[in-house]
Amino acid sequence: MSAPRLGNPNLGLGVGLRAVHFPYILSNQPQVDWFEIISENFMDSGGRPRYVLEQIAERYPVVMHGVSLSIGSTDPIDFDYLRSVRSLAARIEPHWISDHLCWTGVEGRNLHDLLPLPYTEEALTSVVARVSQVQEALGRQILLENVSSYLSFHADEMSEWDFLREVASRADCDILLDINNIYVSSVNHGFDPVKYLQAVPKSRVRQFHLAGHSNMGGHLIDTHDHPIVEPVWDLYRQALTIFGAVPTMIERDDNIPELGELVAELDVARDLAVQHSRQAA
Repeated sequence: MSAPRLGNPNLGLGVGLRAVHFPYILSNQPQVDWFEIISENFMDSGGRPRYVLEQIAERYPVVMHGVSLSIGSTDPIDFDYLRSVRSLAARIEPHWISDHLCWTGVEGRNLHDLLPLPYTEEALTSVVARVSQVQEALGRQILLENVSSYLSFHADEMSEWDFLREVASRADCDILLDINNIYVSSVNHGFDPVKYLQAVPKSRVRQFHLAGHSNMGGHLIDTHDHPIVEPVWDLYRQALTIFGAVPTMIERDDNIPELGELVAELDVARDLAVQHSRQAA
């Protein structure tokens, strides 16, 4: 991969750290550039999970990826949650912390799903204010990820990509651009995924996600339980053309194969990045 972009570290190609791979990673130190953790899996845990994470963080760069920030909720910000995030970050020193541009619950209830927002000026104003609170509490910028979606709101006043761009600009946060989620949503809603990529500010994109999904016939669902399909690889090629080499990570959360299978997918991403670099030279 190329040199760091805009002063941010270019970590290369990584995978999601999953418990099933702990023994293999500790014993074999696989050819993976970095790992992304699900923050909540380690924030309030001790014992072996935290021990393994600290061992891995000594050998590999690590980033933290949360699923419970609920930045789009109308509930007050959960500062106890943020203190746990900050405490974990102090222990493992991640290169960055990310979460999702969505809401996950209301009235204190976590629905354990990444739910879409209405793309309105009112929602935008609320999210921007909440991001500012979160970044102040954590003492650092965060990355927000675009989620896959399966419905849209009649109240929408702008596109998803315009909403994402405005949040990043007004709140001064960065973007974790999920290539698979863009593809899934483009099929579900009938928009051009390349148009989405072209609208996202290059200076804000610090990480890519790649993943597999499930084809339900009439729609796609972002399930993270299949290998990456060719249309997503094609969109990744487009993303490399637009953004250049960006730290890229592969997610797998169900039907998790041996780590070697994920490393083989990483090698595909690495080859595409190398091809892009050669063409750009």
